[in-house]
Amino acid sequence: MSRIENVLYTGKTRTTGGRDGESRSSDGRLAIKLSPPGTAGEGTNPEQLLAAGWSACFIGAMGLAARAQHVALPKDTEVNTEVDLGTAGDQYFLQARLNVSLPGLDREVAQSLVDTAHRTCPYSKALHGNIDIVTTLV
Repeated sequence: MSRIENVLYTGKTRTTGGRDGESRSSDGRLAIKLSPPGTAGEGTNPEQLLAAGWSACFIGAMGLAARAQHVALPKDTEVNTEVDLGTAGDQYFLQARLNVSLPGLDREVAQSLVDTAHRTCPYSKALHGNIDIVTTLV
């Protein structure tokens, strides 16, 4: 495991009530209600939050890869991330799919950006080997 040598940012939240609660960031920029997945609750859920954060990070990692390859990342780049919460026996697990759209890029170049991002995105690195992950260039 690699250790951080220089902390760039620390996200701080306070969550109360678990999946039926709320979460707020220390800087006041995030204030969300939480509800269990698949319920009629008002809020979002941890799986959606993971998908949103991971998608944003993955696009950033593709942008870095694109600059290194002297390629412009398309303005309409999209990452549609699906995070499943499921069970095996009596234990809970996650699995994920990242469906990446890089319109206008040569397929080989686009696949190279996806592959590089999956190796370098901090979310992907944290989850690699811990959950099933499929990345697909669409």
